[in-house]
Amino acid sequence: MVTSDHVVVTGASGMLGSHLVRRLLAEGHRVHGVDLLPAAHTHPELAHSQGDVRDAALLARVFADASAVVHCAAALPSYPAEMIRSIIVDGTHAVLGAARRVQVPRVVHISSTAVYGLPRLVPTPEDHPREPVDPYTRAKVEAELLVERFRADGLCVPVLRPKTFLGPGRMGLFAMLFEWAEEGRNFPVLGRGDVRVQMFAVEDLVDAVLTVLAAPEDVAGDTYNLGAAEFGTLREDFQAVLDAAGHGRRVVGLPAAPTLAALRALERSGLSPVYGRLLYKLRADSYVSIDKARDRLGFTPRLANRDAILATYRWWRANRGATATGAGRTSREPWRQGALSLAKIFF
Repeated sequence: MVTSDHVVVTGASGMLGSHLVRRLLAEGHRVHGVDLLPAAHTHPELAHSQGDVRDAALLARVFADASAVVHCAAALPSYPAEMIRSIIVDGTHAVLGAARRVQVPRVVHISSTAVYGLPRLVPTPEDHPREPVDPYTRAKVEAELLVERFRADGLCVPVLRPKTFLGPGRMGLFAMLFEWAEEGRNFPVLGRGDVRVQMFAVEDLVDAVLTVLAAPEDVAGDTYNLGAAEFGTLREDFQAVLDAAGHGRRVVGLPAAPTLAALRALERSGLSPVYGRLLYKLRADSYVSIDKARDRLGFTPRLANRDAILATYRWWRANRGATATGAGRTSREPWRQGALSLAKIFF
């Protein structure tokens, strides 16, 4: 068990990192954030180093008296392939190497259920083969292989694999759903929208991080899936947002095959932010088993999919004026809709 009185958070200004930093400070920890962006908070117990997570010398200085590191920094699937690999793989190697050199007791690695690729089995367990299908999933798998090497050398590295997490501050493609809902438009889904896609509330993810920070080493040094315990279909979850908008609009199913062909063509031409793996994920049930986290960690998520998506929508609605622009370079910025913005006229 780690007495995590001084925690370093990489990616501290990102969506997850900023929530985690706030929570750690509220619980009385000293925190040092590392991010290319300025600090998202100010607090007497918060230090912040603005720099690159691949900078090994910077990390060694920052980690020098840390009792734990939480590695949240990552790239998005929409980044160029070479940048994805550099940030995720080289960044993880730099973090683990610096932690080992200065003898940090524990490094929490935030991975993703994306390592399963397009899994054949749902609910997907942790021992399902990792089958990457694109640059993002390949990088995530490579990073986990690095973790396993450092674990074998004695470093305690909990690995958390969350589903797509939502909450205040989340933008990305969800901003498109919220914008269309607010404007009183219907919202399209592939096919009937009856696939079950599990998500995860960022508050629950922060709870899980604190749980593995406090867990005994033999429990913490393992790999855990994380996702909502309660979730419905995409149609049900998206309809909840349209209902909250109050315009009486509906989720509209589109023929899957021609819609997929059109979206793939737009992606190849750079006119759509919807990446290939997401297109396939939305055609089949996508959820993981969280039994291991319940049984070994004693962790049970509190919020359902619908809770998480509606909380995100309420935050977006209250902060729309401050979040209306962005290049989609982080999950805290709305993604450029490209040609999809023209489709609004049909809904």
